[in-house]
Amino acid sequence: MKDVENTRSGGPVPFIGGADFYGYSDLLTGAEQAVLTRLRHYLAEEAEPVLAEYWERGETPLFLRDGLAGLDLVEPADLRDAGETVRSLFIGFRNLEFSRVDGSLAILFGGQAGMFRTVVHAGGSDEQLAQWGADMASFRMTGCFALTEPDHGSDIARGVQTVARREGDGWILHGAKRWIGNAAFSEYAAIAAKDADDGQVKVFLARTDDPGLEITKIQGKTSLRMVHNADIRLDGVRVPESHRLQRINSFADLNRTFETLRPDVVWNATGLQIGLYEAVLEYTRRREQFGRPIASFQLVQDHLVTMLGNANASLALAVRLSQLADAGGVSGEQAALAKTWVCRHMRQSAALGRELLGGNGILLEHRVARFHADAESLYTFEGTDQINTLIVGRAITGHSAFV
Repeated sequence: MKDVENTRSGGPVPFIGGADFYGYSDLLTGAEQAVLTRLRHYLAEEAEPVLAEYWERGETPLFLRDGLAGLDLVEPADLRDAGETVRSLFIGFRNLEFSRVDGSLAILFGGQAGMFRTVVHAGGSDEQLAQWGADMASFRMTGCFALTEPDHGSDIARGVQTVARREGDGWILHGAKRWIGNAAFSEYAAIAAKDADDGQVKVFLARTDDPGLEITKIQGKTSLRMVHNADIRLDGVRVPESHRLQRINSFADLNRTFETLRPDVVWNATGLQIGLYEAVLEYTRRREQFGRPIASFQLVQDHLVTMLGNANASLALAVRLSQLADAGGVSGEQAALAKTWVCRHMRQSAALGRELLGGNGILLEHRVARFHADAESLYTFEGTDQINTLIVGRAITGHSAFV
């Protein structure tokens, strides 16, 4: 993907390009930019040429995961050599780079490096992390996180029905999970289940080839079609105590990891907007009607400016969340407000961008069609608009409006 030219007067072009109108990417260090440049080149050369084909077939370009694993993106040596740590800001811009190309790729990588690894790091004992940490970072140990259930999504905090019963030196799991991304090509599934004895939620690493564990791909999706979401059925699946995450002993323990994960969706939604804006701007400069590029028309420019404003306001919120995380933590309410605001404006931009392409906006040969469809998934997961709104509403009023 080529960076669009900088439209700011004076100053260098920011790392992202003209879509980063205020230069937020200037906050990245040279070492961080080097890693992200490596990722950008790989996505442009290896991913972009095949995405429309895989998206239309509803298949996952799994070969890309092996290539991504070789790019050293999780705990990059570039940062260690520069004496730097992996910042939340770097992780955020890494998510942005994926999402500005395709939302499914962000989940292909992030489901492992973000969600699965984050849950294990938050819940694993020191001994477990010593055993699994390096393998997770290198993708030698692959996994997914399984929380949502067929009958419980927004109310999952009180609705976990998957049950774990202690038996000898292990546990027996019964239940079902739904919408689990990357399940079919993961070695492990981190299963959230309610302990039959104390009623508290715990997390178990079950092998996806364990007897009694069945994975079925969800068919007929119209969004994030390259993500292999799946149903998981658990019928007497045995998991040893050594594979129970020792530091997650209640839903409250698990919920603390979501405060880390929800900002990832903000970055993904921001990246989608930037990729969308770049694609639409390029199209309007190239497309001619009435003998002129449509980018020269007033109403087209109005839409483009709205999209640019949405993208940069979203980027400001995403950057601030990462700064707060690097300084000590993001509250659930701060993450929820950012998620709902950014995704609302992402949805608006996706509609405006599709509109500017006219009929071409629904064709896969133009990237805008994928962005438009995939925005609907980002709008919904990691907390719906309504749930995040109620989280913030409770914080500012002191009154809970949850049923």
